[in-house]
Amino acid sequence: MTNELTPKFNPTEVEAGRYEKWLEADVFKPSGNPDAEPYSIVIPPPNVTGKLHLGHAWDTTLQDIIIRQKRMQGFDTLWLPGMDHAGIATQAKVAARLAEDGILPQDLGREKFLDKVWEWKDEYATTIKEQWGKMGISVDYSRERFTLDEGLSQAVRKVFVQLYNKGWIYRGEKLINWDPKAMTALSDIEVIHKEIDGAFYHITYQIEGSDEFVEIATTRPETFLGDTAVIVNEKDERYKHLVGKNVILPIINRVIPILTDDHADMEKGTGVVKITPAHDPNDFEVAMRHDLPMINMMNNDGTINENGGKYEGLDRFEARKQIVADLKELGQLVDIKPVRHEVGHSERTGVVVEPRLSTQWFVKMDELAKNAIANQTTEDAVEFYPPRFNDTFMQWMENVHDWVISRQLWWGHQIPAWYNEAGEMYVGEEAPEGEGWTQDEDVLDTWFSSALWPFSTMGWPDENSADFIRYFPTSTLVTGYDIIFFWVSRMIFQSLEFTGKSPFHNVLIHGLIRDEEGRKMSKSLGNGIDPMDVIEKYGADALRWFLSNGSAPGQDVRFSYDKMDAAWNFINKIWNVSRYILMNAEDISADAVSSALTKVANKTAGNVTDRWILTRLNDTVERVTEQMDKFEFGVAGHILYNFIWDEFANWYLELTKEVMFGEDEAEKDITRAVLLHVLDQVLRLLHPIMPFFTEEIFEKLPNTSGSIVVAEYPKVRPEFNDDKASEGVAMLIELITVVRNIRAEVNTPLSKAVPMLIKSEHADFLNAVSPYISRFTNPSELTIAKDLAVPEQAMSAVITGAELYLPLAGLINIEEEIARLEKELAKWQKELDLVNKKLGNERFVANAKAEVVQKEKDKLADYQEKFDTVKARIAELKEN
Repeated sequence: MTNELTPKFNPTEVEAGRYEKWLEADVFKPSGNPDAEPYSIVIPPPNVTGKLHLGHAWDTTLQDIIIRQKRMQGFDTLWLPGMDHAGIATQAKVAARLAEDGILPQDLGREKFLDKVWEWKDEYATTIKEQWGKMGISVDYSRERFTLDEGLSQAVRKVFVQLYNKGWIYRGEKLINWDPKAMTALSDIEVIHKEIDGAFYHITYQIEGSDEFVEIATTRPETFLGDTAVIVNEKDERYKHLVGKNVILPIINRVIPILTDDHADMEKGTGVVKITPAHDPNDFEVAMRHDLPMINMMNNDGTINENGGKYEGLDRFEARKQIVADLKELGQLVDIKPVRHEVGHSERTGVVVEPRLSTQWFVKMDELAKNAIANQTTEDAVEFYPPRFNDTFMQWMENVHDWVISRQLWWGHQIPAWYNEAGEMYVGEEAPEGEGWTQDEDVLDTWFSSALWPFSTMGWPDENSADFIRYFPTSTLVTGYDIIFFWVSRMIFQSLEFTGKSPFHNVLIHGLIRDEEGRKMSKSLGNGIDPMDVIEKYGADALRWFLSNGSAPGQDVRFSYDKMDAAWNFINKIWNVSRYILMNAEDISADAVSSALTKVANKTAGNVTDRWILTRLNDTVERVTEQMDKFEFGVAGHILYNFIWDEFANWYLELTKEVMFGEDEAEKDITRAVLLHVLDQVLRLLHPIMPFFTEEIFEKLPNTSGSIVVAEYPKVRPEFNDDKASEGVAMLIELITVVRNIRAEVNTPLSKAVPMLIKSEHADFLNAVSPYISRFTNPSELTIAKDLAVPEQAMSAVITGAELYLPLAGLINIEEEIARLEKELAKWQKELDLVNKKLGNERFVANAKAEVVQKEKDKLADYQEKFDTVKARIAELKEN
């Protein structure tokens, strides 16, 4: 059989070669339809330091879901892929690889070292693209970009020069965060503050010319080598007599002044504060106010420099140990008090960051920040999902500091500034003419080029670029909340400055993936999960289902193999359903399906279950599309799951067996057509989330052609809506379910036929569907009427629109039946209380949509009817 599926779903077989076929068919490229609305995404570029992690798999999955759905909906979609050079991280990785062979970057020199980095880039970019393929992401590789491409490099130079000419980029000596391992400056947001064990070291400084001492407390005793003053508060009576005098720094014996400044807190510690301007941000501000000298006492690698006297050459922490020992020997170490405090660590290398005076390049942020803040009150505002992250963005922009953008690295965009021996500096997009000019050796922060990503990848600074005109601003960005400051904020203010537009309309924020215990995944904990390992075991579709359904926007999600098992089971369920349908409908044509559906819509053929499932399909299409448009993929997935597993597979498929095992061939053809249509629509709804197996099944359907990638996304078809059929089958399903539950309660298996009586105003309908009732409940005698005598000894139940009685004489205990019904009565009372409370809320009634309020009123009437019926039945049993 050509359309036959294998007996068991095998993700490895289904996904093998599928991605390559898509690429060969060019189905991921924009349609080029000038009448279609454009929809564009630029992929958050992974850095070329290694394999993809689960967080990036989450990014790409959600973006792929969006772009696949929009493509199917007829948008002219562009998903532009690319990668980031990741300056610090990549240079560190390559340096570590060279170190294994005993080679230092300095041994090679800049150019040869960069050759090695480019080799690394090519190797890992290939790996990442292979992993993208395994994830199934539908990007247009003909537009792939890299942050060091010439086009992007041109954009970087243009932006730098324009900001410099406006006075918004400047070079100066300021206190910055220094990474002693990478030996480079860091921006504030590249510093992670971790709580560690430390100590307050209480040290005495002698007053010059006397036997008096003052006591200071510091967590970094080694920095006293760079002290240039001590301060006290001018209101502090304890030290007024010392103001204007000097203290002698122990060991190095340098004399420094005692000054007054409000930074000294009389209530904190001893009230005396040492000032180390070149190694503390607060001390730097004090030094600026008092015109104090600033002594840098540390080399780039974190060792003590020539200003450290006998400690020169020691690592900063080794120097601390030596200094503490020497102070103790001198009798000037008063006390050591343990403390738990936060200390800045490098986001990239993990080492303790050193505040350090250094000459660097900075972006002046005040005007850029003002523009970004003001834009959020306009029609061009970026919409954050969830909205609370707009507050996160605004708070950071309102408190942002100048951005240090120079990095002491070789890998990256070299700063477009040149110097000559005359002390002149030239800043330009190209090198200055003439000889004697040397380019600044520093490179720019990786985020400087990444901030231009949405428009530099579209061809800017050529504003006449077709892609820039067509696809910018981009439609949606998907990323984790951990890089709102790093990347999202910078893209917004740079895009506003250079294009006059927001870089994207929407930003969908997701959380972090944690382990089953809720811990953040990290190398130190050894709890990281490689998405490629998960795909190897479960397939990409199962992983994508988990990632899209794991949580609401902005929320963290816990990875669980139990959840992966559930995802695989769901796919296998659909596979088995599809196999059953294909086995029973292999010869039907697309025209036959269309004709049959028209007959069902016109009610000239088909039965109530056919009309019910098509109505339920319409509802599912409407609700799923609505939730997808709101980026509520978890909610959309839940709706799909319930429809596919419960209504389609567990109910409709089983109900159709009454027809499929019957003799009426015309009716069978109608049912086959409906089965195929619903399966077709289910696959299309699922495809954005789970692309591989949906394509595998779709291409085997006898009523479809082409790739599901470019198939039309389902739409609501009003002609299929049939409220009566929907209500009727809902009553039928509830009736069958209740009978099965009652049988279970009295331990009466379905194989044993028992009499059944149904009292209902809908007796005509129930009689019409009695073959279904008989098939699924096995009554020995079935009586359905609008009015009938209620048997005394019977199990009873109330469902919407009907009362059910099972005369099980000898099998029931009246007292137990009363107890059961009283529990049911309590259940309906609880439901009534909830609805009454909601309808009694004036704000709800006033603000909710009319159809929502009406739905609650309908519930109230239904629950009240059930409550009254159960209550009456209890009274009858008690009387008898």
